[in-house]
Amino acid sequence: MAAARFNTAEHRIFDQHAICLAGDGCLQEGVSAEASAFAGHFGLDNLILIYDCNAITLDAMAKETQSEDTAARFKAYGFDVQEIDGNDMQQFLDALNIAKERDNGRPQFIVAHTLVGKGIPEVAGTYKAHGEAGAKFVDAARKGLGLPDEHYFVSPEVRDYFVEHKKKLLAEYDRWEKSYNDWRKKNAEQAKLLDDAIERKVPADLPSLIPNFPADAKLATRKAGNEALQPMAKAMPFLIGGSADLYGSTLNYINDGGDFTRNTPAGRNIRFGIREHGMCAIINGISYHGIFRPSGATFLVFADYCRQAIRLAALSRLPNIYIFTHDSIGVGEDGPTHEPVETVSGLRVIPQLDVIRPADPEETAGAFVAAAQRIDGPTLLALTRQVVPMLNQIDVKVRREGVLRGGYIAQREKGTLDLILMSCGSELQHALAAAKELGDGVRVVSMPCFERFERESEDYREEVLPGSCRKRVAIEAGVPQLWYKYVGLDGKVVGLHRFGMSGPGAEVMKEFGMDAKHVVEAAKSLK
Repeated sequence: MAAARFNTAEHRIFDQHAICLAGDGCLQEGVSAEASAFAGHFGLDNLILIYDCNAITLDAMAKETQSEDTAARFKAYGFDVQEIDGNDMQQFLDALNIAKERDNGRPQFIVAHTLVGKGIPEVAGTYKAHGEAGAKFVDAARKGLGLPDEHYFVSPEVRDYFVEHKKKLLAEYDRWEKSYNDWRKKNAEQAKLLDDAIERKVPADLPSLIPNFPADAKLATRKAGNEALQPMAKAMPFLIGGSADLYGSTLNYINDGGDFTRNTPAGRNIRFGIREHGMCAIINGISYHGIFRPSGATFLVFADYCRQAIRLAALSRLPNIYIFTHDSIGVGEDGPTHEPVETVSGLRVIPQLDVIRPADPEETAGAFVAAAQRIDGPTLLALTRQVVPMLNQIDVKVRREGVLRGGYIAQREKGTLDLILMSCGSELQHALAAAKELGDGVRVVSMPCFERFERESEDYREEVLPGSCRKRVAIEAGVPQLWYKYVGLDGKVVGLHRFGMSGPGAEVMKEFGMDAKHVVEAAKSLK
């Protein structure tokens, strides 16, 4: 993709290979099948996958848990396959060079048959060599291999080799740097784009580039997200997107961006197929590479397939954007298997992951800006399938900027503060409706992102949720536990204590008490 964007007929500044080392256990994991099938289909011929085939896993010999022909499996995916003696360095080097030279639209797979624990006969070729069992034999093994007693011994021949090798590498680098600088001079505009991409620059005027929504708009937040995404994508040319076979539902296709295929690698939309875990793992790799800003989309309930990859993104502070839709029991007819109940809370507890659940189209615009502006970690947007009302009683600027702060006063009390209602997503409308019935002393707080709110100053958090007001009610179509941090032991949460059901979304919401009536009842029950 980088080569397609930046290389010219005169200058080839991107031509690197991606080399991955994997073992038997790695290739047993389901995500390896997802990613490898993707690589074969899209013809990622700069990928070299080295399979250290030592016939063991952590707990046993590999034959106890596998009997497949792994080489045949990868041939079926569309890889070129070589099999070698992995302990023979010349064989390995020859195979690696062949893999590098091939430019044939097929990823490369090298099966390197190796002897684990070589040189330690007590554990060689057994799973015990995987852990610490061989440590007590290390001194004898060193002698058996003809090495001196010195630990971490590096022979003069090896040192001499790397002195010369360094000279060759420096010469190659000097040649590349000269070509790169020449490319920069002749392609100044592209060079500036590359610098901005590497520095992950976000346009300062991004919020103003997303037009206000009509006051009478009737949109699901997933649809509002599509409308916010288009101007954002124009302003951020290295923002790319993908969907796990759900573009028609997640609505995150970048218009005029084209599809990424083996013939059109500059395309900005990646069709990941039904590979949620693979999608989120792949966008981690794209983020690590450091030029493109990736996003990925699926139904929110399928976040469980992606969880380890999302966790790694949070751990590594990768600026991924997850556009996950169908965010609650409002999904309706798809039934309880597709209706998130515990999912949002389960994601909120991942450290360094921002989870934003906007309440209406304007909050959605703010959520997309927040996701774009955050470059020190991932952001997950939880968007509705069902239409939500425009919350016009809240100023547009307040809604958009309030999302950036994670929580804000959506409706201020008209008299002495007596009660705080709080919510997020499609249920904020019910908190606002309940406030009308409950009187002048009621404040309504929108809390679209707990994590952003917690990063605000203590003074701001106290301003929004003053500790002096202990009468509090929250409503969200999900498990209630995390809300108790904000309502306290004296407050109540209108939430869900069971899985959903199949039926029209509005009726399912009503059946589970997701309405203003139940907020009013909870508020009146407080002492």
